[in-house]
Amino acid sequence: MRILLTSFSGSLVIYCITGMPGSGKSVVSDTARLMGLTVLNMGDVIRDEARARGIQITPESLGALMLDLRREHGNSVVAKKCLERAPKNGSPIVIEGIRSLDELNYLRSNEDIFLIAVHASPKTRFERLLKRGRADDPKDWKSFEERDMRELGVGLGSVIALADLVLINEGPIPDLVDSAKRIFSGEFRWRG
Repeated sequence: MRILLTSFSGSLVIYCITGMPGSGKSVVSDTARLMGLTVLNMGDVIRDEARARGIQITPESLGALMLDLRREHGNSVVAKKCLERAPKNGSPIVIEGIRSLDELNYLRSNEDIFLIAVHASPKTRFERLLKRGRADDPKDWKSFEERDMRELGVGLGSVIALADLVLINEGPIPDLVDSAKRIFSGEFRWRG
């Protein structure tokens, strides 16, 4: 499949990656990084803020902080903080972890974006998160479901539904890496 890209300004500025926890977003963004693109992670914004506030990093504490930041500074606060971290040289960047329509709309109002959703089944995602073992990953099915509901509650499902391209990630990781390479090398492109 070949999708051609032409954006309103004539060049793609930001690739945005969305998906449920454990879907494979970081595999896609790591591939972009290896290809020389600047990658900004919205979850890193939350984790950095937790460290700055002296908050222990757990799924529950980061989820609560994410909601607190949105209440304190508006629903697009994390997207704004990511753009503040972006290099100002005009080269394409990747923002991983778009979670809400407010974030998506904020980014679209400021830049041309191409939204990529990475999808995997709940069972696959849960198994991956258990293996990954990051401090903020769920340790049991109940906390996994709670995290999913929290993410869906801020609008993640709506963002996924609006993706320009959906990557299904149920197979081996090299298949997802290959798809990501094809996207970032320009083989898959969007005509807006």
